[in-house]
Amino acid sequence: MRFSAPWAVPLDRFKFRRSILASLSNVPSSYSKKIRRGRGPSSGKGKTSGRGQKGQKAKGKIPAHLTGGQTPDEITHGHFGFKNNHAVELSPVNLDRIQAWIDAGRLNPAVPITLKELAASRAIHGVKEGGVKLLARGSSALRTKINVVVSRASQAAIAAVEAAGGTVTTRYYTPLAIRHIRAGRMHPYVSLKWDQTTPAIPAALHVAPGAGAADTPEQRINGLGFEYRLPDPTSRKELEYYRDEKTRGYLRYTVKPGYSHSLYHKTAQQKADEAELDVKRRAVVAKQTAVAANRLW
Repeated sequence: MRFSAPWAVPLDRFKFRRSILASLSNVPSSYSKKIRRGRGPSSGKGKTSGRGQKGQKAKGKIPAHLTGGQTPDEITHGHFGFKNNHAVELSPVNLDRIQAWIDAGRLNPAVPITLKELAASRAIHGVKEGGVKLLARGSSALRTKINVVVSRASQAAIAAVEAAGGTVTTRYYTPLAIRHIRAGRMHPYVSLKWDQTTPAIPAALHVAPGAGAADTPEQRINGLGFEYRLPDPTSRKELEYYRDEKTRGYLRYTVKPGYSHSLYHKTAQQKADEAELDVKRRAVVAKQTAVAANRLW
C-alpha cells in the first residue's frame, strides 16, 4: 500500500494500550540468561555440561589454595595480619567536622549532640552497629561549647571538648536501638540507669519529666512519650567501659569512691570492705546456729 503524501503513516504501526504494565520487561542486554546444563545435545551444554571428558576439572574442583603441588603460598610467604572478631564497628566523627557543621548552621550547639543529630545532619553517613566514636582531629579548631553523647570517645577528644567548656558523655547502644533512635521511636540517651540526679550526668543533659507520675525510672521514661525504651549494658566488657571515669561513662556513678570500675580487679579498699563484710556475715551465721542449737522445738 502506497501513500502519496510523505507524512502519511499506516495506522497499523501505532499500538495503543490502556496500560503499559502488560508490556513491561527487562532490556535483553541488561542480564545474562541462565545456562541450563545437561539438558540434551541441542543446547550445547548437554552430556558433559561443557566440562569435557575425564579429569579433575570434570569430576570435581581444584582447591582454592592449590598451586600445582609445589610449596604452598602460606609457607612461602607466611601469614600477614588478622581479623579481630571482638572489634566493635564504630562510625568516627572528628571535632573539626562538628565545628564546621556548627559554623554552617547544620548542628545546633545549644542542644545535646547525639548520634541522631549527627546522622540527620549528614556529619556521618550512616551509623555502624557499635554507634559513634568521637575523635580529636582538628581539636584546635573547636571553639564552641558543646555537649556530646556518643558510644565511645578518645582521651584527646574528651580533653579538647572539656577545655572549650563542653561535656562528653559515653553511653551504650545496640544496633536495634540505633535504628529506633534514628526513626524517632526511642529517646537518644535516657534509659533506666540514666540517673540525672548524680554528678555523672551533666546538667545540659537533664530531661524534664513527662506527663503523669514519675516516681520510678519506668514511669519517668514512659512519660517521655516514646514507643520503645533504650536498653542498658549487661556484658562485663560494656559495663566496665561505661563505669570508667576516664571514658566519661554514664554509669560511673555506680562505682563507690576508692573502688575500681573493673568487675574483676579490686582495689585494696574494696578488698578490705569485703573482708569486713564477710566477718560480719560469719558472725550472724554463727549466732543463728547457736540459737538454733539451744531450741527445744
